Order: sequence, then structure tokens, then C-alpha cells
Amino acid sequence: MNERPYPSIVLSHYQAEPLLRARQDGHTSVTVSPDLGLSQVEVAIEPEGVLFPGAERVGWDDLEMIRDSRGSGPLTGACYAVEDGGIRRIEVYSEEYGRYYSLMATEGAPTMILAGFPMHRIKGTDPHRDTLEKIRAAAPVTGRVLDTTTGLGYTSIEAARTAREVITVELDPAVLQLCRQNPWSRALFENPRIVQLVGDSFDRVREFQGEEFDRIIHDPPSFSLAGQLYSGEFYRELYRVLRRNGRLFHYIGDPESKLGNRVTRGVVRRLQESGFKRVVPRPQAFGVLAFK
Repeated sequence: MNERPYPSIVLSHYQAEPLLRARQDGHTSVTVSPDLGLSQVEVAIEPEGVLFPGAERVGWDDLEMIRDSRGSGPLTGACYAVEDGGIRRIEVYSEEYGRYYSLMATEGAPTMILAGFPMHRIKGTDPHRDTLEKIRAAAPVTGRVLDTTTGLGYTSIEAARTAREVITVELDPAVLQLCRQNPWSRALFENPRIVQLVGDSFDRVREFQGEEFDRIIHDPPSFSLAGQLYSGEFYRELYRVLRRNGRLFHYIGDPESKLGNRVTRGVVRRLQESGFKRVVPRPQAFGVLAFK
């Protein structure tokens, strides 16, 4: 699979709307983020479109298309790479798994859409704050950390701020291709403390030696998409590779929902049967914390 270079400019409706307003209000320049809120630059408002530093221009028709991608539903608002004088929606299709992935804008870090579902909490929060809750639930995150499901890499990036090393596993190479186009995921490829592995965590965890990790952060897709990552067999492997007095944070989902409550009960039971001496709820992070 060919890897695209990082796009230098990525926009969503959160950036397109103020640019279009600036044109309407007669401004000649305005400050906007070229990377989904991570930084700000001053751009020139011209008759043909918006001129970014570096001479990359976005036409008004393209900006209107980006703005209109917001739509009216809860899962709308695409992210677009600006390149070669035009725009390209950031999305990837995995031939290997028959899955379609796309970036969905939020006011901060974007989330990934898989099978019509966002891979982060977005109701009343955003993907970055959602990630920080998971990290806080497992704190202190030090030593060697296993992130069982890379996704957009936010968990690994935050864990690597304090951990000595983070090993992260991603099932689908297409997801890493999506990460390379997401400004919020760049540290996944740039931080030397993050080691990426490709494969199924259910299998890859068997390759580790016993008690290799001080912390494990397990944030799997839904049970319907990855049931084996909720199994007692997998939990026993996580117990094996976790050091004595180590901690496992397991994201599950809304504990107040009917489905979340049912899944949580099964997860707690199987974790205890796998050897974890104590499993406590972490409702703020929508998961549980298990101690070895």
C-alpha cells in the first residue's frame, strides 16, 4: 500500500465557515487553522480564493463544498486535504478487510468513522478529551505500555508523554494510511518512544514475554466488530504479559446504556476469572480498571 505524504493543509467545516464569512465581510486577511485546530496562520482573502503561506490556494467553490459537508446529521463533517490546487476528502478503503474508514471533524481532534460508528466519544466531549480520560483512568502511565488497538493513535501519543516505551498494535494497515493524513496523528510516526506493530492483537499478544508491560490500555472496537478482544482467552494473555502490580484499563462504552451495562458485567466477570485480583469501574472514562 502506497503511503501518502502528510498533507500540509487539512480543513473541515470548522475552518471553512469563518473563511467564507471573512470574504462576505470584506476582509483581506484572516487567521485560521491549517491543521484542524492544532495551529493558526494568517491567510490572504483573494478574489480566486484563500491563499495560505507557502502559496497553496483553496478556491471558494471548494470551501463551500467543505462547509456544506457538515450536513444536518450527527455523523457528518468530512475532513479534506488541500493539494495540487484542489481538495481531497480524507478516506481510505481497506481491500484486505472490506472496510471503509474516514475522518470526521469535531471542534478539536477528528474521529475515525468505521461501519457508520465513531471510534471515539463525541457526545458532550471530543476525541482528545475522551483520550485524556482513558489515560487518567490508568494513571500513572509509566514504564512500558501496551496499546492493544492503535486506531488514530491518540492513546499511544498521550501515553508516550510519560511512558518509557509504548507498543501499539493495529489490525488494518489502511488505518495507518488514514493516520498519516490526520494532523493529530503525526506524533504516532515521529515519537521514537512509540513502536508500531501490524496484526491482530489477539495473535500478537502471544508473541510477548510474560510480565513485559507496566500498563495496558485496551480500547477495542465494539463487541460486534471484535468479539475475540472481549474473550476470556484474550484477557488471560493480557494478564500474562502484565507485570505484577500492573494495571489494565479496558474501555467498554457507556455504562448507563442497556448494552454497555450488559457488556460491562461480562467483561468484569471474565477479567476476574482470568486472574485480575480487583476490577473497579471508571465511569468517567467509560471503562474499568483491572489490577494484577
